[in-house]
Amino acid sequence: MRHTRSHTNNRRSHHALVGTKSVVDKESGKRRLPHRLDESTGMYRGKLIAAPKAKKTKEPEKHGPEPKLPKADKHATHDHAEQTSTGIVGKVKEATRHRTRSGTGS
Repeated sequence: MRHTRSHTNNRRSHHALVGTKSVVDKESGKRRLPHRLDESTGMYRGKLIAAPKAKKTKEPEKHGPEPKLPKADKHATHDHAEQTSTGIVGKVKEATRHRTRSGTGS
């Protein structure tokens, strides 16, 4: 049996994508899928089937007033900025520190 281009294309002729159909609801005026419940009103074919979906509103949670933080001083120094390694212990720590990049294996 030959596997020709025309046989392949004939088989793939059913693979085409079809766009989604939608209709405009008569009562709400919003778009919905055909033969489906209108989610904004909860109606289907003129009958109330389900409760309409309520819009979710995001409100910030209020637990009380926000605490006021002290303003940072522009010229404040860090506590660890003045610390230096002194003595033999500091020199040993500096000497044993690896100077190579991590992950290189050496």
